[in-house]
Amino acid sequence: MPKQLAELDRVFTALSDPTRRAVIERLGAGPTATTELARPFPMALPSFTEHLAVLERSGLVTSRKLGRVRTYALVPTPLEAAEHWMVVQRRTWERRLDQLDAYVRDLDERP
Repeated sequence: MPKQLAELDRVFTALSDPTRRAVIERLGAGPTATTELARPFPMALPSFTEHLAVLERSGLVTSRKLGRVRTYALVPTPLEAAEHWMVVQRRTWERRLDQLDAYVRDLDERP
């Protein structure tokens, strides 16, 4: 279980940055070369590749190099794990809020 939590932490850390989220969205359309991914961002290529390294360490992307071109591709499995965690949390909080609502209604109905 601790390994799964560490993996989940890496995914949420990777997703905490807007640049990395934008890269994930772009890779949803298919594998893309580094320079093409970097084009819309106002930063130096070395800074941008640090973002790609974070995404790769989290398992959200993979890369392969062919000649001088490195191409990145999305790996959806870690996103599915994060989604599952959020669904479980949502169910827990909805149940707790329903219990609170029932308690407040019970208080209102007392004489």
